[in-house]
Amino acid sequence: MPMYHYRCANCGAEMEIQQRITDDALTFCPNCETDGLKRVIGLGGGFVLKGTGFYNTDYKNVGATKSEAKPSDAKTETTTETKPTAHTCGAGCTH
Repeated sequence: MPMYHYRCANCGAEMEIQQRITDDALTFCPNCETDGLKRVIGLGGGFVLKGTGFYNTDYKNVGATKSEAKPSDAKTETTTETKPTAHTCGAGCTH
């Protein structure tokens, strides 16, 4: 259901009310108890998201190729430094 913004012409009170699109606009102001309430057009749009959320996997791009669907797995060249093994022949070894 959309949210509607109301302002009272008599007392200036403002409020947001969630109501159906088919419901009549409210006129009674609970603040000053007069019929001065008017619906105000605002920038909010009345769009409320509820639930766990939306994920980009919910809407698959049918025309996308594999390279467009995910970033490429470019392998990076890595070098590892090798350490000499411990010498076990003896103190006078020359090899």
